[in-house]
Amino acid sequence: MSDLHSINEAINRRAGRKLLPSIAVSLSLVVLVWATLAFQRGIFAVLLYIAMGLGLREMVRAFSQKDSQLSRIDFLVAGAAIFISTWFGGIEGLALSTAISIPLLLTHLLMRGPDGFVHSATSTVWILIYLPFLSGFLILLAKPENGLYQVMTFVILVGCNDTFGYLVGVLLGKHPLAPKISPKKSIEGFVGSVIFTMIGGALTFHYWLHLDWWIGVLVGLFIVFTATSGDLVESAMKRDLSLKDMGTLLPGHGGALDRLDSVLFSAPALWLALELVRNFL
Repeated sequence: MSDLHSINEAINRRAGRKLLPSIAVSLSLVVLVWATLAFQRGIFAVLLYIAMGLGLREMVRAFSQKDSQLSRIDFLVAGAAIFISTWFGGIEGLALSTAISIPLLLTHLLMRGPDGFVHSATSTVWILIYLPFLSGFLILLAKPENGLYQVMTFVILVGCNDTFGYLVGVLLGKHPLAPKISPKKSIEGFVGSVIFTMIGGALTFHYWLHLDWWIGVLVGLFIVFTATSGDLVESAMKRDLSLKDMGTLLPGHGGALDRLDSVLFSAPALWLALELVRNFL
């Protein structure tokens, strides 16, 4: 037992976070997503809104350290409008509700005066696009009749990227991928993400979406790029804000935003890939 404990501690030190709680949280989230989609997709939308709201709370609190004058309530109202519009109006609803929300939020921001307006306005637009808008693509994936399989395909692809990038990086990582942004992310881990996400794409596209396996390989490669980019963007935000994690909500993961980082950039990517396949292949 002492040997296993020593090995676990060594892995935790190398990875920068606790491995077993991280795995437990990830599996619990997968089961929760599957259950809501299998029994009532509307509940999935509510679950997604709660996750998005937790992310908003973390971002507003973090950005407020840089003197941004932000209102979490404003973002929650705008996020609810965007989610409802997306659920009933599809991509047009998502685009229109986001376009309307931006000037409304900026106009409300004017009521606080001109001091720091540009900084707060920039933060407002960034947060609105980063969380409610990008999260809306998960609703677009979930709403169709095969929404369960589309979202679970998405979960598998992002999970393969994160899990195998993490494991290969911990076991074999020696060469930093982006040392100034995320020192623990390695080139070896990135290669592991590429290999296993392409395999996951081939399997899920063939067996769940009933599409050619090679399409899944290409989409898997695309998801590795978007998920890694999302992870690095969130890491850059944390470094700029002098934070280790955006929060402490999820054991082994940090805050809600630390779990959503790769998801937010990848949801539009998978939605776009599936739309292209439906229309051109």
